[in-house]
Amino acid sequence: MLIRFEKPEDADAIHALTWVAFEPMPYSNNTEARIVRDLRASGDLTLSLVADEGGEIIGHVAFSPITVGDIEHGWYGLGPISVKPERQRRGIGRALILKGLDLLIERGASGCALIGDPAVYRGAGFESDGKLTYGDLDTRYVQRIVFKGSPPSGALKFSPAFDE
Repeated sequence: MLIRFEKPEDADAIHALTWVAFEPMPYSNNTEARIVRDLRASGDLTLSLVADEGGEIIGHVAFSPITVGDIEHGWYGLGPISVKPERQRRGIGRALILKGLDLLIERGASGCALIGDPAVYRGAGFESDGKLTYGDLDTRYVQRIVFKGSPPSGALKFSPAFDE
């Protein structure tokens, strides 16, 4: 498996993969594939990595700029992340996340945040201290990893692509 940057010709395969990965998920409102397309179209898709196995895209992760409280620069949101359903729980998503985090650090990012299950993202270094919020969501699902500086507090605001 090769983890690489997305190429323009990957867009349709990423869209199809994202759709099939999220379609059966009970927490999904099936907007994730559209979100990735909208991030790309708006220029907010800061980092888009694919897991390529023999020319087939089996995983994808997106990173885009976010604001955290009054911090408007240096922070990124992770997601959506998709792995082909029959290939899930085999380390592909984790490999995509870790490569993306390394690249964000190389680019001078202060940190990365996400909304997700703590049991899934703890292994990649994400944690919740209850100081980040996202609407009325339980703060344990609002997680972050700090690369430099002190842990921030406040509300997360993602790219407009995440708005319905």
